[in-house]
Amino acid sequence: MSNDRHVPVMLQRCLDMLAPALERPGAVVVDCTLGLGGHSEALLTRFPEVRLVALDRDKEALRLSGERLAPYGERATLVHAVYDELPEVLDRLSLSKVDGILFDLGVSSMQLDEADRGFAYAQDAPLDMRMDQTTGVSAAEVLNTYPPGELVRILRAYGEEKQAKRIVSAIVREREKEPFTNSARLVELIRDSLPQAAKRTGGNPAKRTFQALRIEVNGELTVLERAIPAAVKALAVGGRIAVLSYHSLEDRLVKQVFAAGAATTAPPGLPVVPERYQPRLKLLTRGAELPTEEEVAENRRAAPARLRGAQRIREDEPS
Repeated sequence: MSNDRHVPVMLQRCLDMLAPALERPGAVVVDCTLGLGGHSEALLTRFPEVRLVALDRDKEALRLSGERLAPYGERATLVHAVYDELPEVLDRLSLSKVDGILFDLGVSSMQLDEADRGFAYAQDAPLDMRMDQTTGVSAAEVLNTYPPGELVRILRAYGEEKQAKRIVSAIVREREKEPFTNSARLVELIRDSLPQAAKRTGGNPAKRTFQALRIEVNGELTVLERAIPAAVKALAVGGRIAVLSYHSLEDRLVKQVFAAGAATTAPPGLPVVPERYQPRLKLLTRGAELPTEEEVAENRRAAPARLRGAQRIREDEPS
């Protein structure tokens, strides 16, 4: 196990960003992506009065975090749920509003480090990639059964892979001979199907395809499209949300939701903007904040991270 699995990305900055909301008496914070519990533990330690609700769809992550957070007793409530289920989770816990929300959208380091989950392209493993292994289709099923056009769309949209057509035609040719089961065969096929020039740019050539498959298998962008607006809605006035994303598609989604919340919805030309059209959010970051060079040197997984934050400044108007 590499040591950097224990270092949550941009931890200090996330805590500082949420601090003004979490120092209020009776504050509740939601960690929507519990993982191994690094952010959650830091939140409970730094804000000794805060109550934490933490979500994860991965049962193994919940078990390990449960052990790690056991010393905090009643202050921590861990829930097996996908983060777009936040409204239902809060409802079950009789929480109408919360003060802080944190999303860390990176694949949990545990999933990358555990070979048999098939997330990592650096080692051979079954092509699974499901974050919740009790449900849904695996990456192998996607590769073996999706029509070529759909595979091309996924690699382009979710992996930003310029060579999608080449890769997919190789996949289709190979899967007819024998269905895909393991990651090494896919990595080799991607290597063989790329032109020389494409292999020289940026890291492992399989990286973009693996990212695309992971997003498809876990419905990550669809889930995120529902989750970020729901999270903003769950914030009390004065509450704050911090979101760490790791590729441009996630970051764009977060940016759009925050920008819409921070804009006035008034028709143009009104001399005075009535209360109901006023912005609901105040942005806490100018653009997206990046990790420092020191942090990237210490924790290579921090390199692609982008942090955005917002504060709830007024209620929604009753519709």
